[in-house]
Parts: sequence; C-alpha cells; structure tokens
Amino acid sequence: MSKEATVAKMKELSRRLKEASKAYYQDATEIMSNFEYDKIYDELEKLEKESGIVLSGSPTQTVGYEVLSDLPKERHLSKMLSLDKTKEPSVLESWLGEQKGVLSWKMDGLTVVLTYENGKLVKAVTRGSGEVGEVITQNAKMFENLPLNIPCGDRLVIRGEAVIKYSDFEKINSQITEGEAKYKNPRNLCSGSVRQLDPEITKNRHVNLFAFALVSAEEIQGGAPKTVNIPMNSREAQFETLKELGFDVVEYATVDVKGVSEPENKKYTDMQEAIAYFAENISTNDFPSDGLVLTFDDIEYGKALGATAKFPRDAIAFKWRDEIAETVFRKIQWSASRTGLINPIAIFDSVELEGTTVSRASVHNLSILKELKLGIGDRIKVYKANMIIPQIAENLTRSENLEIPKTCPVCDGPAVIRKEADAEVLFCENPDCLAKHIKSIEHFVSRDALNLEGMSEATVEKFIDAGIIHEMADLFKLALHKDKIVNMEGFGEKSFNNMIEAARKASHTTPERLLYGLGIEGIGVANAKMISKSCDYDWERIATLKKEALMNINGVGEVLAQSYVNYFENEKNSMAVAHLLEVITFEKVQENNAQQIFEGQTFVITGSLNGFSNRKELQALIEERGGKLAGSVSKKTSYLINNDNLSGSTKNKTAKSLGVPIITEDEFMKMMGGK
Repeated sequence: MSKEATVAKMKELSRRLKEASKAYYQDATEIMSNFEYDKIYDELEKLEKESGIVLSGSPTQTVGYEVLSDLPKERHLSKMLSLDKTKEPSVLESWLGEQKGVLSWKMDGLTVVLTYENGKLVKAVTRGSGEVGEVITQNAKMFENLPLNIPCGDRLVIRGEAVIKYSDFEKINSQITEGEAKYKNPRNLCSGSVRQLDPEITKNRHVNLFAFALVSAEEIQGGAPKTVNIPMNSREAQFETLKELGFDVVEYATVDVKGVSEPENKKYTDMQEAIAYFAENISTNDFPSDGLVLTFDDIEYGKALGATAKFPRDAIAFKWRDEIAETVFRKIQWSASRTGLINPIAIFDSVELEGTTVSRASVHNLSILKELKLGIGDRIKVYKANMIIPQIAENLTRSENLEIPKTCPVCDGPAVIRKEADAEVLFCENPDCLAKHIKSIEHFVSRDALNLEGMSEATVEKFIDAGIIHEMADLFKLALHKDKIVNMEGFGEKSFNNMIEAARKASHTTPERLLYGLGIEGIGVANAKMISKSCDYDWERIATLKKEALMNINGVGEVLAQSYVNYFENEKNSMAVAHLLEVITFEKVQENNAQQIFEGQTFVITGSLNGFSNRKELQALIEERGGKLAGSVSKKTSYLINNDNLSGSTKNKTAKSLGVPIITEDEFMKMMGGK
C-alpha cells in the first residue's frame, strides 16, 4: 500500500472510530459493536506503527469524549489517561514481574472524580475528555451508596465508577412509558442518568458508585480532626481504608510471585486461577463489567514509571478473550417495541458459546446493521460481549442483500428511518400499533378483567415479536401457532398446553369483565359493574349506550361518558371488539337479589382485616349491596373501615379532619344486619 493510500485509510479508520466514540460517550448509544471498534482501533494502531505517521486527533492519542452538554465544566488537576490493554494472562504476569499487584473488576459505567473537604463531599466531576469533565455534584449526592460525610478531615480526591446494577436496569426499562426509548444496556442508562440537569432523575435511576482509587490526600489547615489515617503507598491498604470511610470498593484480589489471595483468603497458584475466579462470577454479578484492571500495590513504584502520551505505566487492563464461533446468518427478525422503535435481531444457525446454545443476537440499530453489511446466507462470526451478551463480531461474506422493511411487522403501519443520537433507527409511526400498547394487553388479561393466567408482559412481547398476536382476539387463537410457540426459547409442550387451558377458561367471561378489560379511560371495576347491571348484562346495549343514558348511571360524569362513547364509535376499536366476541362466550350473570342498602355510599378500607380473607372479599360484599369502594378518603367518602381507630395513618387523619365516620369490621357487619 502506498503512503498516500495508507494515510487515506488511516483517515477513514479515524473518522469511524470518532463517530462511534462520540455516540458511545456523548450520546449514550451505539453505532458499532465493541468487537468492531477494537478491531478498527488495532488496525489503525498497526498502520501508524508501520508508517511512522500519526495524524492529529487520532483516536490512538485521545482519551474520553469532547464535553458538549449544558452541565458546568471543569478541568481536572491531572489528566485522566485510559489504560493499555491485553487479552493474554501471560502479558499480565510479565507486566507485574516481581511486584505485588491488585487485580480488580473493570466496571462498565461512568468514571467520577469525588472531592471531600473536612469530611464532606464538595465536588463531583465526570471523566469527560480526560482533561475536562462535567460537574455533577448535586447528581452524585443522589447516588444510592455514596457517603456524603466521611470521618476524615483531610482533603481527599477519590475516583470511582458510577454504575447501574442489572437488576435495577431491568426494573427501570420495564417501567419506561410509551414514547420514550428503552436503554440498550446499563452503561448507556447510567451515562444518561448521571449527566442530567435534574438531580431527581439521577435519584430515581438507583445509581451506585464503586471506588477504585484514592488519588490524593492533603491535610487542611485548621481542618476537622482525622479519625482515619490514609496509607499513601499501598493500593490494597487504601482499598481497605476506603471501606472504613464508608465506600463500596470494587472487588479485588492481591497478586504476586508467591501466588494470589482474595480478601476472604482464597489462595491461587497463579494469575490464570485469579482470572478464572473473576470469570466464574461474571454471569452472576449484578453489575456490568468489561474486564479486569491490574495495578501495582506499591503506589510510588508505579508513579516512578511515568506514562506514555495516552497510557499510565502503573496499570493495565485485561479484556476477556472472546470465544468466537463461525455460523450462517439466516434472517433478520424485526422486533417492534412499545417505544415505536423496530429493532433488528439477527437469527443464525445455533452455536455453542461460553457453555450455552446461541442462535440470535441483537444488532441494536440500522447503523450497526449497515456497518456489518449483512445478507442472507452470509458466514458470520459471533461471540458473547463480556461473556454475557450475544453479538455479531464480523461478517465474512458481506453480501449486503437485506431489505429494510417499509412497514411495521406488528401493525403493517408505515415504518420510517430516523436519526437518533447519530444512529439510524427504524420507527413505527402508527400510534395505534399494538406493540406500543403492551400495557393495555397486560390490563386486558389481568385478574379483574379476562383473568388469563400465565400471560405475562414478557410473554406478550415475545408473541407480538413473533407475529402471533396482532389484536386482543389472538390471545384466544394460540392453538393456531403451536409449532412456533413450542419451539420458542423458554417455552415447550407443557407451557403451551397450560396457556391453551388458561385461554379456554378466560374465554368464558362476563360483560362487566370484558368492559373493564377494554381499558376505556375512566372505566374501573365498579363503573363496569354498574354500567353492565344497568343494561341487564346485555352486551349489545352496553356497547351502544348513549352519553345521556350513561350520565344517568351513578358515578358516571360527562367526561367519562364522552370517553366511553368515543371508544365504541372508533372504527378500529369496534372491529377489535367484534373479533373478540367471535372467540369468547358470556356466562349467565346471577341475578343479585341482595338489598341495595349501600346504594350511593362510598367506602374506603385500610389496615388489616380479621373476618375477611382479603379486601377483595369485603369489596365484593359492599358492591353486591350497591356500594362503591375508593382508594383514598375524600369529602365524598361515606365510611372508612379500619379496625384500629387510633391508627396514625394518613387515611385515619384525613377521615377525622373531614368528619368521615371510622367504623370497624364488626360495626360494618351490624350495618349489614348482623354477623
């Protein structure tokens, strides 16, 4: 390759790396897999060494990302360098030599520099570009496990990694409302959570911080007394001191030529066994990591070694050598989500990776899909990123013969390409797409509605992705898709049969259950019962009620009545209900001959019950006699049922302030005419 061609190649590689780095660090998204990034980086570094040319701004010479947010900026006292890396345990052994080292997790989050003065947290700054970071002090004070006050009067500067645990990540992602995009991984969510202008958002994201370095300790003139002495030349001793100060620190093991010891005194014979210890714990860890870090325990020795333009010489990163398997790419499954995003999932011939069988991998977005140049029948290499998440490493064939769908796989509505944070994504524009209304299906199958047991939110999502569910009625047509369901991951013959039986039971229902299950705005269980009763449980009458007739029903106002009428006048809703009526049957509703002694009265229940197994049982008794149940006490409340009249609960206090009678179960039963 000529020098001119080499320089052109280096410019192209540099451009691609910069785009990927900006997306990852600045925009908390991905346009390139880690495997691909490392491959391009290594190629650029090799060309630089061979040619002797290093271009200005080369990614091999820069650290972090350019800070572009609205947060205040601050220059670090000393430049924060990235770490050199290796995938070979033997390199770690030779790097450490005769020294004692500390081997710890390399956590995959956002690095934060914390400053304490007189025992108080006074400043927190992100790593940023390595030279300039963002001031996030108020956000850091919202971290779940970060001590705001510590027993030390010195001025301490500490580095740690802000992370969101996998368990919290799953909970947060499951609660994201419609119209918002789900996060791809905990690292992206953490970056977006920490670099916020609103600390309340950070608080709600359950960010944790794990300390990994005590950068400096400086005595403050006239400062607060010190109750903890800071060891300055042993990294292991500093870790233990950080624990004493109240910090959670990264898990670590000490390593030297005599062997390896872990804090619980587990002994290893060599570096290989130490690495194996960490590797065994990857799948059960609740926090994200992307390798290990080895540092010299002797801090002064490490400092004396100095640094290169980009890497310090007192630490080195170890990245797992990915187990890679070659297979054949078969198709892209387009998965529509409640956010409107249509995500590409690669399906390929099954391979064994890290002890499990893998046949699919998320491609994340169109940018990565285009980068891979996938085509049906291509030979591809797959691996598990950080030994956990299946990814495509590279495409050997690169036939690029895939067509981007023009319609949503769920609703057939128009699918358009959008640009989000420098990444191209496919988006469904149909606001009525079923994938955007998974919560409504969850409501439809809930206990008070159709009561379709075993139909979890995760199962609904899988069935929508697989094209099994397009509308509510399809929940009762699962038998048509037996072959597909029993071969889906996590399902089998037994679970399929259980679902069929649950659907059969749920298909025999009542008009009030169906009415509540439709999720019409404002129509709760009580309203559904009253409306159904007013129509003598005749569905045709229920579905054609006029606004005036609805407003004559106790508890139905003008706004609710209009919402009700609008729902049934909507053509799509009307069609969906018609299809439901083809697959369900109404049970005969037993005539309620109970005296309506509570008609027009509203009850609230609080505290524990003695004579009823649960509140539902008491609620049924109240409603059977014409009463209503509310969740909170107001001026409209007739009675608060509470066996503890002296309770300091909010409901008790509110009832007393409003003059609402507080009665016990016994008193309620006397109102019924005795026990």
